[in-house]
Amino acid sequence: MTVAAPREDQSEDFLLTGMTCAACASRIERRLNKVDGVIAQVNYATERATVTLRPDVGRSTVVDVVAKLGYGATPLSVPDDELGDVTAARDDRVADLWRRLVVAAVLFIPLVDLPLVLSVLPQARFPGWEWVVVALAAPVVGWSAWPLHRAAFVNARHGASSMDTLISLGIISATVWSLGSILTGHLPDPGAGALSVFLDPVGPLYLEVAAAVTTFVLAGRYVEARAKRSAGDALASLAALAARDVAVLLPDGTEARIPASALAVGTRFVVRPGEKVATDGTVESGASAVDRSMLTGETVPVEVAAGDAVTGGTVAVSGRLVVTATAVGGATQLAGMIRLVESAQASKASVQRLVDRISSVFVPIVIGLAVLTALGWWVVGGTAGDVFSAALAVLVIACPCALGLATPTAMLVASGRGAREGIFLKSHQALETSRVVDTVVFDKTGTVTTGAMTVRSVHLAEEDSRRRVLASAGAVEDASEHAVARAVVACARAEVPSFPAVEGFEALPGLGARGVVDGVDVRLGKPLGPLPSWAPAPEPDSTLVVVTLDGVEAAVLELADEVKPSAAPAIARLRAAGLRTVLLSGDRAEAASAVGAAVGVDEVIADVLPAGKVEALTSLQSGGRRVAMVGDGINDGPALAAADLGLAVGAGTDVALDAADVILVRDDLGAVPDALDLARRTATTIRRNLVWAFGYNVAAIPLAALGLLSPLIAGLAMALSSVLVVTSSVRLRN
Repeated sequence: MTVAAPREDQSEDFLLTGMTCAACASRIERRLNKVDGVIAQVNYATERATVTLRPDVGRSTVVDVVAKLGYGATPLSVPDDELGDVTAARDDRVADLWRRLVVAAVLFIPLVDLPLVLSVLPQARFPGWEWVVVALAAPVVGWSAWPLHRAAFVNARHGASSMDTLISLGIISATVWSLGSILTGHLPDPGAGALSVFLDPVGPLYLEVAAAVTTFVLAGRYVEARAKRSAGDALASLAALAARDVAVLLPDGTEARIPASALAVGTRFVVRPGEKVATDGTVESGASAVDRSMLTGETVPVEVAAGDAVTGGTVAVSGRLVVTATAVGGATQLAGMIRLVESAQASKASVQRLVDRISSVFVPIVIGLAVLTALGWWVVGGTAGDVFSAALAVLVIACPCALGLATPTAMLVASGRGAREGIFLKSHQALETSRVVDTVVFDKTGTVTTGAMTVRSVHLAEEDSRRRVLASAGAVEDASEHAVARAVVACARAEVPSFPAVEGFEALPGLGARGVVDGVDVRLGKPLGPLPSWAPAPEPDSTLVVVTLDGVEAAVLELADEVKPSAAPAIARLRAAGLRTVLLSGDRAEAASAVGAAVGVDEVIADVLPAGKVEALTSLQSGGRRVAMVGDGINDGPALAAADLGLAVGAGTDVALDAADVILVRDDLGAVPDALDLARRTATTIRRNLVWAFGYNVAAIPLAALGLLSPLIAGLAMALSSVLVVTSSVRLRN
């Protein structure tokens, strides 16, 4: 009897609907985290919840909890048509906001202008003009403002409050007060002029204010919704890169088109000029230029031929390719990129978690301040108009939305911009660390150099052992992923068509590899001491590999590597920005120094094992340096994790990609200064947004409480605060 292994905790993403401010997101997150077996993180800007579920907790639990709070939740893993209905509903919300905004704006203009006309042209005054004002205001405070009232009612029904509570309360208060004034005959003198509405409206009629607040809030919500949708386009663009169908090659040589989702590893498929590569694979036959710009930001197509790897989502420009699928579905590079962007957009900086806590209690505090303001004006002998105007201004001007949008909108835009440039920020940690980095450390092989190494020469202890040595070396290195191993295998295959079987293969990080071939213990790796006397002096820039058979040195392989053309310009940009650059390598000092001189780094550290790389970084950090590490191999995993900021090149190993904070898909070291610049600009934008959002509330609420701001100006300022934060973040796209 086979017993199934217990299912591990799984992470699910949900698309949320109905949220109107950061307080809504905070409330949903707080409630979900009270459910046993659920750990949730809710992002207002992306309208997503990332939820970790215990094996005995289903997705329906999350959906039910969110629904009971008055919102909607749809798992992102549902079929595309169902998810499409939800995203279409979100687009409909933008269109609905626009319709309500147009009605509010069209009616608001005469609503404000009517008192002005009556003051300038006394002969134009007519009985019942106040009911004309009511008729103009009713559609605005009723139909246009209905989403605000509905959200406030839903929150109140669940014993909660949000930004909509403040707005709805302000609109209803102004409307009820105005109707009461009309019914009791306490009307303002039209001769006071409409300008007084903006500067000092303490009269009994506030319908203009109610309409103005509705118009300004809807305008802010509309701009915010458009900006959020636009900022999230990068994720949709990445998803759109995936091919819908593919021509698979059948055993009899004929072709059949099937959905790309039906591909399996090992399937052979055809890519013609102009078609997308359906999934990650290896070219079996044919040659073509492949456009990778939409995936990596590289503008020049790359030539591929038999044996080369291709990535799903790229486009064949010229010839026909036959490709064997090596990864499908969620295992492809494109799927991994989408997950990185989603993860970055869903993550929260430490300051954002503080903002969420503030937003959750902000609304009740503001309502309390409005009540205290009214009591204060009443105690000092203010008129009824003074009392109501000051309290209304406090209700209207206080807005936690700017605080809630300050961080996530900037991260949303930055992650999208980075994705277009082949730069993927895995979390807010990259942003928070990048601004303090002052030293950038580069791995040598495969990072600063191309990693396409070639064997320059083979020196043997016994010349007649060449074939046996190469066969043994090729057999062991054929199981390794390292650039040195690929070069050794290529050299060996040129002379030995097939390798014997290898047993007990073991990668020795920083040292090489070992295995047993035909009963002989074969080891390949860097020299651990002086070269044997029979080996000539190597070239200064050579990388050396010593082959030992049963502990006896049998050969010394001399390898050469080329420096990437982008290395020197990238390092020059980093140095121009005031950053110290270091080349870190497990290679011998002569080879590392030659590469260091070629690219212009400040310092070279050579002959270090993976543990030594960590020690080198720790030494720099203990000296007060904040270190970014750039690497690509298994050897670099510990160093990437130990650095303050880890940047892994996208062609690197899974170990390196998992340990890094930033993934650079572009095979261009210019992406390193680009990534640091993007992260720093984003961090600066977040700080600027937070300073504005906090400063706005700190300064505006006291002014409103003191009666120095009219409710109408307060409503305008409140709407502009959110718009300014969003537009400040959207600037990162450029």
